[in-house]
Amino acid sequence: MEILTETITMTMNTKRLIVVVGPTASGKTDLSIALARYYNAPILSTDSRQVYKGLNIGTAYPSQEQLQEVEHHFIAELELTEDFNCGEYEKRALERLEYLFTKHDTVVAVGGSGLYIKALCQGMDTLPEADVELRERLVKQLANEGVEALADQLKVLDPEYYQIVDRCNPARVMRALEVCLVSGCKYSDLRQGCGKERNFQIIKVGVNMPRQQLYERINRRVDIMMDSGLEAEARSVLPYRHCNSLRTVGYSEMFDYFDGKITREEAVELIKRNSRRYAKRQITWFGRDGEIEWFEPQEKEQIIEYIDSQFGE
Repeated sequence: MEILTETITMTMNTKRLIVVVGPTASGKTDLSIALARYYNAPILSTDSRQVYKGLNIGTAYPSQEQLQEVEHHFIAELELTEDFNCGEYEKRALERLEYLFTKHDTVVAVGGSGLYIKALCQGMDTLPEADVELRERLVKQLANEGVEALADQLKVLDPEYYQIVDRCNPARVMRALEVCLVSGCKYSDLRQGCGKERNFQIIKVGVNMPRQQLYERINRRVDIMMDSGLEAEARSVLPYRHCNSLRTVGYSEMFDYFDGKITREEAVELIKRNSRRYAKRQITWFGRDGEIEWFEPQEKEQIIEYIDSQFGE
């Protein structure tokens, strides 16, 4: 039995996870397809919204051609009403990886959700349990005053995490604020725990480009989304607007337009602005990870050379 266990461990240690990160609209999807083809590998999404069904346009699913060309996982697997968090993602993603590694030596993980990538690569930290009364109070405050009021409190208690949290995601703002209030510590400090050991090799590559070029790409992407039917898609999921899956850039602004709070043109401009702000937070988040080697998205040959050098190909 000991010999069998040791053999399984050695086999898993030869398996490789290539993690592709970067801000929105930076070219991660195209790069992941190229790497998956080169290494004959499946793709595991680390996007916290692409995992839901019915959000093809607003979350920029891979195209049908890309989905047919390469085996994808965690794309459109959940109903909009399903609750899904980083801890659950860690559990399911590791189970899926174990299965994929029985057939492949290499898997490519790609996405821009920093917490999902952290969960996959090193696990989530142990944080205080939720306080029921405090959670109820914060939920009421969110309903009456909006996420901005919660974010303002978080800024005072934990300015470091305030700079990188997705402030369009009330659940994450609320959880961070809750942890600060329950523990008396900064959420950002409590999240700096020791990583869990993984029984496969991990190599991280990031793609980025000059800021103005990235912002122009984001603006063009939003225009393309609108031309492709984002408004109709947002109307189709309107009955589920209360779900956490839809508290995200692209849908929140369209819902405000449907409510008559803003014009269609204002909604489009807000989607562009909020997407740019999200990209800035992603850059800040990933910039703190010293394990990421950065490239521009067109440098595919250099990226493959780097990966091979790290894996000893």
